[in-house]
Amino acid sequence: MNRRVLLLLILLGTGVAGAADSHDHENEKPSATATEHEEERHEEGQKTGDEHGAHDEHEEGGVSLTDGQRRTIGLHAETLTTQEVKVAIEAPGEVRLNSYATSKVAPRIAAQIVKRHARLGDRVTKGAELVTLSSVAMATVQGDLKVAHREWGRSRRLGKDVVSERRYTEAKVAYELARAKVMAYGMTDAQVTAVLAGKAPASGEFVLLAPREGTVIADDFVEGDVVEPGRVLMTLTDESLLWVETQLTPEQAADVAIGAGARIDTPHGEVTGKVVQLRHAVNEATRTLDARLEVKNPDDTLHAGEFVTVRIDSTTTEEAFTVSEEAVLRSPDGDWQVFVEEEPGRYLPREVELVRTVGDRAVVQGLGAGTSVVTHGAFFLQSELAKGGFEIHQH
Repeated sequence: MNRRVLLLLILLGTGVAGAADSHDHENEKPSATATEHEEERHEEGQKTGDEHGAHDEHEEGGVSLTDGQRRTIGLHAETLTTQEVKVAIEAPGEVRLNSYATSKVAPRIAAQIVKRHARLGDRVTKGAELVTLSSVAMATVQGDLKVAHREWGRSRRLGKDVVSERRYTEAKVAYELARAKVMAYGMTDAQVTAVLAGKAPASGEFVLLAPREGTVIADDFVEGDVVEPGRVLMTLTDESLLWVETQLTPEQAADVAIGAGARIDTPHGEVTGKVVQLRHAVNEATRTLDARLEVKNPDDTLHAGEFVTVRIDSTTTEEAFTVSEEAVLRSPDGDWQVFVEEEPGRYLPREVELVRTVGDRAVVQGLGAGTSVVTHGAFFLQSELAKGGFEIHQH
């Protein structure tokens, strides 16, 4: 092979190798498109991490609000400090009828029941007809009354100038005595007037009327029964104001004053009351003193005979942490909790022990002095926490 051909082959080989090397370097260099994809993957990963962080924040049980959201719901927090509160005296109690608002309806003479006009559970007004009775004794005194009334009327028309003064006085006294006897037997003044006016016969019938407004809580009789004087036919009571009676030790009673407030735990929830009476004689069997509390019952939820727990405000005081009663809520698992302000706009639920309530304040344990507790708006925070986020529209 001549030298010119050999040189040409060498030159061609060198070019091919260089092209191959150049091609290999180009494959090693990342393209612009690959770089963009890598950056997108990095951003997505960072975004996913941020979302995961926000999810973790929610799992911690906190709620974050903006200034506008706080203003919209009227959220307010107060710093927890110790306050002087009254010590509560706790004791078991029982709901009782208010004896001062209860009446028993019974005949004053032996009689037969003719008709009932009210039934168990009925709400009656004062003066309403309850039971019609019939009595031989009543018929007798009704007849005597009509005779005495006629004689007194005649003597009064003639006057003392025609009849003797003695006869005039005797007629007057006889009439007054007959009228008093009829009313003592159970007739009312209006019923007596009706008999004397001829609007009702002297048949021995008379009607027992409701002495007060109230509910019929007992009516143990049957029409046709012959009843003796004093047998209770109906019991009426005003259940809008009941009593709760409890027993206190002499030491406890010494710290309780008439008018002291109280909280009563009932089967239907908590109600408020006040001490109206304290007995001064110790029960020889239990060595306790009876205390009587007055409790309003406008919705007729409480009933005599129910057992309750009484917490009476005593005259002794102590230092304790208190918050507004509306700040304490039940958590989903049934424990008591409040919301504390970790930082402006950031609120976390904290479990507390509800010791008792004093007025509109709740005595709590489990928080330190200086803790910022949400007093208004806690319910909204709890609702939004349960929903998993806070969505509120501002206009």
